[in-house]
Amino acid sequence: MARSSVGLFGGSFNPPHLGHVLSIAYVLSAELVERVVAVPVFEHALGKNLAPFPERVAMARLAFEWLPRVEVSDIEQRLGTPSRTLSTVRALSALHPDWDLRLIVGSDILGELHQWHAFPEIERRAPPLVLPRPGGTDPDQPGAGARLLPDISSTQVRARLAAWAANSAPEAAAEIAQLIPRSVLAFIRAQGLYGVPAQ
Repeated sequence: MARSSVGLFGGSFNPPHLGHVLSIAYVLSAELVERVVAVPVFEHALGKNLAPFPERVAMARLAFEWLPRVEVSDIEQRLGTPSRTLSTVRALSALHPDWDLRLIVGSDILGELHQWHAFPEIERRAPPLVLPRPGGTDPDQPGAGARLLPDISSTQVRARLAAWAANSAPEAAAEIAQLIPRSVLAFIRAQGLYGVPAQ
């Protein structure tokens, strides 16, 4: 059985933004893996308040649909809660024994990995691919210290969406359009997510 290198890109995607899209584009363009599976978290281990899971899956599919060799998986809804990366890695490995998994993470969370459940086993089963991000670097990774990816967070996007919903300022709408894919913004507006009035 031929083996395939697959990047596991997990996240809340609450909502997915251009930093997420560019992360996957970078990993594929640099041929660090052959394909990527993006996995929205079902229930955050730290109890974070998230938009409904089906909506986050739909937004992730809209955000990544134009990228080749990318799949968005809803596997975490079939696993136990709260969602754990190790459970996801085990489940994907069982479903796809020919996959050599690599966990895609940003360098900004390297200081938090000791808080992850059973991270040494995750590291063994899906060795991390660390992407340089503002707020942290890994000197052992290619491009460490470079600003390869924009400084965008879903928290920042949600704050801009809330401000836009509160005052409908055109400049806020223009700013949001530079942070998230337009297809995702259209979905947010259609569904009335994050306080934005449904249209």
